[in-house]
Amino acid sequence: MVLTDKQRTDLHAGIYDYFLSRGPEFAECAEALAKADPDSCAAADNGKKSSTTSSTSTAPVLEKKWTAVPRLQRRVLELERQIATNAKIHAHRTGGDGGGGSANPGGGMPGRERRMIPRPPAVHTLQSHSAVVTTVALHPVYTMAASGSEDGTIKLWDHESGEYLRTLRGHTNVVTCVDFSPKGGYLASTSTDLSIKIWDVKEFSCVRTLRGHDHTISAVRFVPPSVGALYLEKSEKSTPGAEAAAGGSGSGVDPSSAGSKFLVTASRDQTVKFWDVETGFCDHTLSDHGDWVRCIAVRPANNAAAGGGAKAESKVEEAAGEGNTPASLALVATSGNDRTIYVYNA
Repeated sequence: MVLTDKQRTDLHAGIYDYFLSRGPEFAECAEALAKADPDSCAAADNGKKSSTTSSTSTAPVLEKKWTAVPRLQRRVLELERQIATNAKIHAHRTGGDGGGGSANPGGGMPGRERRMIPRPPAVHTLQSHSAVVTTVALHPVYTMAASGSEDGTIKLWDHESGEYLRTLRGHTNVVTCVDFSPKGGYLASTSTDLSIKIWDVKEFSCVRTLRGHDHTISAVRFVPPSVGALYLEKSEKSTPGAEAAAGGSGSGVDPSSAGSKFLVTASRDQTVKFWDVETGFCDHTLSDHGDWVRCIAVRPANNAAAGGGAKAESKVEEAAGEGNTPASLALVATSGNDRTIYVYNA
């Protein structure tokens, strides 16, 4: 171990001071060290005199440093344990494996792939509604979010900048659910005013209103298309008079720009309805529930739709042979206040 002149002087001064503090038994050792390194021992004597003059009682420097070393070593061990524990807890954020694993073969971060889990604090707090916010949806393409409220309005936001964009007005009562179409060209909304509205996201206007439920509409979802659906490439022409027959208002919806040809809605009238967004017709109604149907979920590709209901049972019903369920659906499930889940396969 190589010491600098300053470190060597401090070490000798500390040893000399320690010998003096141990009494007559170590006096000869102190004298021998003073003869070997008079400069260092003289510095120690001067420091001792100054501390005596200032009426400050201090322990020898060597004892302080000697006792400090084990304490620092214990602290180092504690910090190393904390680092190891934190590495395991937060491995999913950093991409590490929590155990010092090697790097990925592809040249990425070591260990398992990072899980993109949101964590606080929130990036933005969006406030503008005058009543309870009941639903929110994120645009599948753009940095847009839509929120519905008991104040009867739908508000659009830029969730990247946190800016308010536009208010969509048309419902006359509580907005219960909103959902963007798969391609993001349209927004569907439902309300306790018994209407379903489809909005053009670019024009911020209502292009169609659908009516047919007899009670509060709980949920709405665009049904993802089946693989190879022709309407994704070219829109079909709307049937004349279909709008009036369906009880709807406004212009038609282009399925190719929506990325979907059907809407599915659930209602407190115990039904689940499928709507052709292009014509406005109710294509099919499911009436198996015995109570309020609460929610719907749809699955891409094989296109599952699920809705929520109150009996302590689960049923699976095959609807493929009936020819009534829209062709773009491969699987539909519904659930609600009757504690029953119905699953339909088209």
